[in-house]
Amino acid sequence: MESKSNIVNKKTRVRFNFITTFFLGAVAIYLWWIIYQRLPAFASWTTYFLLALKEGSHLGASLEFFFYDTPKVMMLLFLVVFGVGILRSFFTPEKTRAFLSGKSELAGNVLAALLGIITPFCSCSAVPLFIGFVTAGVPLGVTFSFLIAAPMVNEIALGLLYGLLGWKIAAIYAGTGLFIAVFAGWVIGRLKLEGQIEDWVGKTHGAAIEMEEEKLYFSDRIIYGWEAVKEIIGRVWIYVILGIAVGAGIHGFVPEGVMASIMGKDSWWSVPLSIVIGVPMYSNAAGIIPVVEALLGKGAALGTVLAFMMSVIALSLPEMVILRKVLKPKLIAVFITVVASGILLVGYLFNIII
Repeated sequence: MESKSNIVNKKTRVRFNFITTFFLGAVAIYLWWIIYQRLPAFASWTTYFLLALKEGSHLGASLEFFFYDTPKVMMLLFLVVFGVGILRSFFTPEKTRAFLSGKSELAGNVLAALLGIITPFCSCSAVPLFIGFVTAGVPLGVTFSFLIAAPMVNEIALGLLYGLLGWKIAAIYAGTGLFIAVFAGWVIGRLKLEGQIEDWVGKTHGAAIEMEEEKLYFSDRIIYGWEAVKEIIGRVWIYVILGIAVGAGIHGFVPEGVMASIMGKDSWWSVPLSIVIGVPMYSNAAGIIPVVEALLGKGAALGTVLAFMMSVIALSLPEMVILRKVLKPKLIAVFITVVASGILLVGYLFNIII
């Protein structure tokens, strides 16, 4: 049995580590903020002094956008992923399954959509998560609410939208995304499509295995956050750069009137067209948000842009291919139809009221 003095010494070390980590974290956030505030000056200096481009030129505007948004988005991405990585250390997939199993449909849909925001998820984990939820007794509709909300209304999307476009657009996106996740999950649950799951899924019993949860100290959670940064940014940085490059081209070379005529609120076909264009694209929130920023800056309607972004993230063709491993074609078709209908509704609604 551990002696009392050893227990006291261990508690003292834990307290000291916490204080040291907190102090170093505060210094790091202060330095982050100082650098972040100077990014506009850096972009302007690089474009018009270092490269000696003419102010007001198309190329100058594009490069200034690129040199400003690239470090800005990467810094925001680092901060958001690190913070939510620490938060995610409290929410394991096992805890999520246990929490959702046995919940009534509508309450389960709402809770699943909310949990989807902060629970680790990517397209590659769609199949094991789906199997785990279904075999744990989570209703099909509730499972779909989680699978829709997790990639679409995730912390990266909300953090970048807040940092680049402000809290109002971030709040609108979060609210409408959660509505679509709850609505689509509830409709799929009402249709009783459990028979449209591939037969082999029902024979899987992976959820019956329970693992003892490891006790984590605060320093462990810091490491967890850092590992999340390395994993996620290492996976998405190329899409971020490509997205910013596309946004820079739109910002510098596309006249405002062109985007307003194609993606404006007066064009009834702009919302369904944006969904049709968005579905075949393969990107993530970090890569598509710089494009969204440029589109809104050039006069595209908010509802149309939201529909485009949601279709890219929630209805991407690669994710449908992955889900085909566990879902029969009829259920995939229903899933696409219900989610697309919700996105259409959101797009038209915001084009009318804003």
